[in-house]
Amino acid sequence: MKSRHKRIAWIALGLAIIGIAVGLVLKAFQSNLVFFFTPTQVAAKEAPQGKPFRIGGLVTVGSVIRGKDGLTVKFEVTDTAKTIPVFYTGILPDLFKEGKGVVAQGKLDPDGVFHATEVLAKHDENYMPPEAAEALKQAGSPIEGKMFAGQGSVVTQPAEKK
Repeated sequence: MKSRHKRIAWIALGLAIIGIAVGLVLKAFQSNLVFFFTPTQVAAKEAPQGKPFRIGGLVTVGSVIRGKDGLTVKFEVTDTAKTIPVFYTGILPDLFKEGKGVVAQGKLDPDGVFHATEVLAKHDENYMPPEAAEALKQAGSPIEGKMFAGQGSVVTQPAEKK
């Protein structure tokens, strides 16, 4: 085999290895990609059925019901326009409270109930993720001034039930 043919073979092998590596990275990225939806988007059936996604908003005041086992919790997430029921089994974050911001990751069942595998509470009293603040703003939530830049506090009011 000529040196020119060997060089072409090595280049082709290198390109094949790079192509396989890129394909594996893209597949891993796609399987770990989780989108964020508001309760209004979930109610409008914009969220994927049977696939994991995140839902964010405020925990409706008076909606938290704890199971007898101490780990099962049912609560509602609202963006003040729509409300979605959430079931979660596990230990809730210390900052999880009614009327406060929450992001839950899980799947939506055909009945419209969100089964969370992970629940995240906002990390302090003044911060809200910009995506959640924007969703509340679009839903017409009564929010104070700086909130839309990702900072501020929320004026909470119970959402209307469907």
